[in-house]
Amino acid sequence: MLIMLAIVLLTVMFMALLRALLGPSIYDRILAVNLFGTKTVLLIAVMGFLFGRPEFLDIALVYALINFISVIGVLRYFEYSDNRINGSES
Repeated sequence: MLIMLAIVLLTVMFMALLRALLGPSIYDRILAVNLFGTKTVLLIAVMGFLFGRPEFLDIALVYALINFISVIGVLRYFEYSDNRINGSES
């Protein structure tokens, strides 16, 4: 059952990568990368359970925090760069 879950997670991660590469806007791509990071956290947790390595949960939590902070940083970067491009600096 858990092996099937891992296969499904890998399939969803592949679809998220396709959306990140082919997304129509930058925000769709950022959302797809965030989805990929979230599914990676789930995959690390499932693999830790499959291999009997509970320390993988710590790695998954750290990866989740890094994913969250990096997505917020990238969104802030594009928010401010869009303002400068459009000439609406305040």
